[in-house]
Amino acid sequence: MIAPKKLRVLVVDDTIVYRKSVSDIINEIPGVELAGVAHNGKIAIDKVITLKPDLLTLDIEMPVMNGIEVLAELKKNHPGIGAVMLSTLTADGSEMTMKALDLGAFDFILKPQSKNLIEGKREIRRLLEPILRAYSRSRTARNLLQSKPISRRPQPVLKRTTLTTARTDLKKAIGAQSPASALRRRTKSEIVTIGISTGGPNALNQMLPQLPADINVPILIVQHMPPVFTKSLANSLDKKCKLKVKEAEDKEPIQPNVVYIAPGGKQMKLVAAADGHNRLIKITDDPPENSCKPSADYLFRSVGDYYVGRTTAVIMTGMGSDGTKGLEILKKKGAHIIAQDANSCVVYGMPKAPTELGYADIVAPLQKIAEEITKSVK
Repeated sequence: MIAPKKLRVLVVDDTIVYRKSVSDIINEIPGVELAGVAHNGKIAIDKVITLKPDLLTLDIEMPVMNGIEVLAELKKNHPGIGAVMLSTLTADGSEMTMKALDLGAFDFILKPQSKNLIEGKREIRRLLEPILRAYSRSRTARNLLQSKPISRRPQPVLKRTTLTTARTDLKKAIGAQSPASALRRRTKSEIVTIGISTGGPNALNQMLPQLPADINVPILIVQHMPPVFTKSLANSLDKKCKLKVKEAEDKEPIQPNVVYIAPGGKQMKLVAAADGHNRLIKITDDPPENSCKPSADYLFRSVGDYYVGRTTAVIMTGMGSDGTKGLEILKKKGAHIIAQDANSCVVYGMPKAPTELGYADIVAPLQKIAEEITKSVK
C-alpha cells in the first residue's frame, strides 16, 4: 500500500525564534513535513518555485516583500498553494489579517504573547496543528465553490453498521424532524442567527453582500475569532454590504437590517429588555463552550428562548461541532435551519453533524445561502 503524501510546509518568518519554533513543530506532527524556511517574502516566492510546497506558514510583517504581497503572488501564479498567517494581536495586525483572508489565506493564528519560549511553542502547536490537519483534509476538494443543486429535507447518513443499528439510527434521525419532537414553524422568521468558523471571513465576504438592504430582520453572527479581529472583520464587511455590519455591544437593542458580530473572546446572547417586548444583546465573560468563545451553541440557545417558530439558523464552514447542540434546541422550537453543503465548505465540520442528524431543512452551496435566508424571512 502506498503511504499517503505528506503535507509539505514552507515556513516564512522574519523572526528566527518563530521560524525555528514553527519548523520544529512541523517536524513533530505526523503526516506533515518541513519543505524549507525563508526569512522574507522574496526568498519565499523563489523557494515556492523550487521546493513546490503545499502550504506556507506566513508572517504578515516582513522586509523586502510582506505577507500580503506574497499572498497576492500566490493567488496570481501559484493558486494551488495555501497559506496560514501568523499575526499579532493588534488593530494593525487584525486589519492586515482581514486583507490576507480576503486574498485567500486558509486561516490564521496569533503569535504567542508569552515571553517563555517553551510556553510559546506549546501555544503555537495547539493553534497550528488542527489547522494543518484541516488543510490537509481539504486538499482533495479544491473546487470549494462548485455549485450543487439545493437539497431539501436531506436524508440522514447511515453508519456502515448492522441492519438493526442502521434502522435505529434512521428512526432517531427522522425523529429529530417529526412533529412529535419539533414544533412546526409558525410564520416567516423574524431573526437570523449564524455560526461559522474556519473559512468564515471569505464565506461571509461572499454571502452577506448578497442580502438585500430591506431584509427587515436582525442578523446575529458567531464567527470564531480572537479579540480585536472581530471588530476588523465587521468594519471590513460593513464596507461591502447593503446592511449595516458592526461588532455587537453589550445592552444594545437589536434592530432590523443590522448584522451583529459577537466580539472575540466574549460570549453573546439575547435577553429581554425592561419593557418585556424588545430584545437586547448581552455580552458576557461566561466560559468557553466547545473550546469556543464566542460559541454558536451559546448564542443559538438564547435565540431559541425568544423566537420560537420564528428563527432562521444557519450553520456554515468551520472546524469542530460548535452549533450542533444549539441547533437541536432550535429545531425543537420550530426554527428553519440552513446548512452549508460539504462542497463549498473550506472545512466541513460544523455543518456535518447537524446535516447528518436531520436538523437542516435546506442544504445549500455558499452562493445560494443568501437567497435561502431571504426567502425564509420574506
